[in-house]
Amino acid sequence: MKMSVSVVIILIVIGLVAGTFSGLIGIGGAIIIIPSLVFLLGMDQYSAQGTSLATMLLPIGLLAALNYYKAGELNIKYAMIIAGAFIVGGYLGSKVALQIPEAVLRKVFAGILVLIAVKMFLGK
Repeated sequence: MKMSVSVVIILIVIGLVAGTFSGLIGIGGAIIIIPSLVFLLGMDQYSAQGTSLATMLLPIGLLAALNYYKAGELNIKYAMIIAGAFIVGGYLGSKVALQIPEAVLRKVFAGILVLIAVKMFLGK
């Protein structure tokens, strides 16, 4: 896709919305960025997932995590363990995802979002 001014503006808005929601309630990558890239910019599911993962690298979450740390609301030990496992899982998951047809991958992604939403909505 051509990097026009309108595309840059859409990307900035996606980043601002995802960043705001990430800092506010801990969501952003999967729930905001991926659907936005697919529906607003016509990106395929693979590219949207890869792009979303790239945005979650160190600089993005650092300042938000710093605020939580300053407020005493960050468990660094848990975060380090999750991060280590996330690296391995992310590598393995991406290898599997790239072998799944895009239409199936998109349905799996949507299904997981729905299941999580229902569970959180109906849970205590």
